[in-house]
Amino acid sequence: MADFEARKLDELDHRTDDASAPEVFFTSVITPESLIRAYHALGRKPQGNVAIKIHSGESEKSNNLNPALVKDLVQEIGGTLVECATAYDGNRGTPEKSLAVFKERGYADIAPIQIMDMGGEIEIPVAKHRHIAYDIVGKHIDDYDSIFVLSHFKGHPMGGFGGALKNVSIGIASSNGKRWIHSAGVATDHWVETDQDDFLESMAEANEAVISHMHGNMMYLNVMNRLSVDCDCLPIPSEPDMHDIGVLSSLDPVALDQACVDLIHVAPDGASVTERIASRHGEHTLEYAEELGIGSRSYRLTVLD
Repeated sequence: MADFEARKLDELDHRTDDASAPEVFFTSVITPESLIRAYHALGRKPQGNVAIKIHSGESEKSNNLNPALVKDLVQEIGGTLVECATAYDGNRGTPEKSLAVFKERGYADIAPIQIMDMGGEIEIPVAKHRHIAYDIVGKHIDDYDSIFVLSHFKGHPMGGFGGALKNVSIGIASSNGKRWIHSAGVATDHWVETDQDDFLESMAEANEAVISHMHGNMMYLNVMNRLSVDCDCLPIPSEPDMHDIGVLSSLDPVALDQACVDLIHVAPDGASVTERIASRHGEHTLEYAEELGIGSRSYRLTVLD
């Protein structure tokens, strides 16, 4: 790692030397081998039948994680790639369409695929809530003993940023569940605009529901490449105007996403994504997730380079 980049790591807002803080592992190298290195650093393997939550991208122009990049990691874990249908009409608007997109993008060549809301959905309770007393997820979540959350970190037009927390909350929600979260518990069958903070808090509450439902048997890895201000859900996202940053992993999704946000803030060319996060009040998701006890915004950073 260059001296300049190493100095920037000392400027991360929420980095601490407190031994009680969760550990986040970081490498500035983005290769199939570095993903496996970041996974091994966690010192744990997902148990039983493993779901690997990933995003296929809305179109061939989306910035989703390339199957060639994640293939070795996915096959070492030995799980099933999972997703749910979207809340809007598009290339992935039904479970059947979503499965077809996965196959078109080449993901079927690296692992089995399951669209978790193909065949129905279930409600799972939120223990602490202001907005949603339950989350609505694909019923096939119960086919799995653990979930490995493999996320492409980037900006987002609604949430400010998309990382592990969004991949769990919106990503594991069924179409109805996505509308439920976006509306902060108002509607499932149509789109309802709500207060921004209510939406962000509902995402955090959905995370609490999924993590509790899985009894905490979850692991997280974020890849910070192709850092557009836009989500992979857009068919034609804005072209990234900043450099790739690296790969991070943690057993704490709040610490992981906070470390990624902090890295954006100190990046010399991170102004556009920083503005996108701030304009959507994106870090409030992290604030509320910490309040719910999902994880810690403070973290220890271990550099793997």
